[in-house]
Amino acid sequence: MSHTDGTVSITVNGEHRRVAAGLTLAQLATELGLVPEKVAVERNLEVVPRSTLAQVPVEDGDDIEIVHFVGGGDHAAPVVEDGWTVAGRTFRSRLIVGTGKYRDFAKNAAAVEASGAEIVTVAVRRVNVADRNAPMLTDYIDPKRITYLPNTAGCFDAESAIRTLRLAREAGGWDLVKLEVLGEARTLYPDMVETLRATEILANEGFLPMVYCVDDPIAAKRLENVGAVAIMPLGAPIGSGLGIQNKVTIRLIVEGASVPVLVDAGVGTASEAAAAMELGCDGVLMNTAIAEAKDPILMARAMKAGVEAGRLAYRAGRMGVRRYADPSSPLAGLI
Repeated sequence: MSHTDGTVSITVNGEHRRVAAGLTLAQLATELGLVPEKVAVERNLEVVPRSTLAQVPVEDGDDIEIVHFVGGGDHAAPVVEDGWTVAGRTFRSRLIVGTGKYRDFAKNAAAVEASGAEIVTVAVRRVNVADRNAPMLTDYIDPKRITYLPNTAGCFDAESAIRTLRLAREAGGWDLVKLEVLGEARTLYPDMVETLRATEILANEGFLPMVYCVDDPIAAKRLENVGAVAIMPLGAPIGSGLGIQNKVTIRLIVEGASVPVLVDAGVGTASEAAAAMELGCDGVLMNTAIAEAKDPILMARAMKAGVEAGRLAYRAGRMGVRRYADPSSPLAGLI
């Protein structure tokens, strides 16, 4: 029965309302600013078919629930592509790959292509004077299209590393280089005393050294202070594939550095590459993980995707870690 003023009393989603007598459920939805075709209506604990909403009148004392679908999370700003810069040079790909351990140069070149890498590390070795027709890396990976990063792999003291890079600059004009000075052959861990000494000398000679180092934030800062243009802490021993062993110190290096930080060594699979990027690293360098995969080309593609996914996750901002469950759908408006 309607009131003397021509209204009826109803409850809508738990709230008392007075509406005009004779109003249909479709008209009620419209009056509430809703689109009848996009909601579901329950009247006195019975679902009203959407096709009949325009025919069913609202009656005094009705208990009505109106629901629709809501998202289970917040909306984020659209993601835009981003590059990274080292020593004034900007690159899109954050994956650097090595050129060792491949079956042949052709397989190496195919893996580089699949990885999307714009930088490859190259070792400086003696020319094979006994065979002038022996294939060379430059025949397969064009240094005009892919940036060559000469490295000092196999050097165990500052003098040999400096000598190697001086020859590299003479051979190809390269000043952006990768420095590593190893302490011993068994672990291939960097000798940080010799590494620091070599970094300072090379920087004073106009080189732009990207430096392989231990995962120590103090040592990393010292390298930066003496001229390193990028810090490259190991995730695990070279060629081990163990993944990042100490995420805490890698993150501390990232937080304290004002130059790019790239994980170098130890990554074995795509999830570990993603983990490095999620820590805020600017990139990842790898060789063995791709070269020794059963299918290097497919692994190169996987590593590309892993690096890109990790970077997007870092930029998106990880959700907070909670000790207890938290519903993804809002409890407000629960029927």
